Amino acid sequence: MRDALHLSYAAVRARAPAATGIVLLHIGEEGVSVAAGTGNEPSQVLTLNMGWSRIVTDFFQHNPPAPIEIEEAIMVVEDEVTRARELAARHPSLYSTDEVIHDIASTAGCPHEPTILLTMEQVEWLFDQLAARSEGRLSSQVQVPDDPRFAATLLILREFMHHLRFDSVTLMREAAATGPAHSM
Repeated sequence: MRDALHLSYAAVRARAPAATGIVLLHIGEEGVSVAAGTGNEPSQVLTLNMGWSRIVTDFFQHNPPAPIEIEEAIMVVEDEVTRARELAARHPSLYSTDEVIHDIASTAGCPHEPTILLTMEQVEWLFDQLAARSEGRLSSQVQVPDDPRFAATLLILREFMHHLRFDSVTLMREAAATGPAHSM
């Protein structure tokens, strides 16, 4: 039996443009799963050792996280993300079915539609909001929720997109029903 990541990949692949190399990103509790390919089955699957819960537990001692906590988490995430560089270079389109990334898109102002495009610029804007909150800006002036899971997922997503040079991530809700569980 195929696992949830393979099922989610197949659902996304069925809706993605034909012959386009895709990368499916799932940010889980203990790790990040990445499936990539051009066919109905992923040709490569990689697990990165940096889930949202690990970031919260290992680095975020405050809510919101302090600037130094964010910086220390970034260094670890950057190192892990580079393991996916070759995989991402051959598959230019990034996708996800994660509900927390849908929440990030909603916070960035994206419409609630079955397929959503979240740009790197929107992710950077939200990350700037997180940084402002960590530096003490009042919650009423910042649009990022006071949620450690949201903050850790946003940090991982930002580093993944930035270091692997993805301009956007396409979010699909229909695939979420068959997608990976929200913990790893």
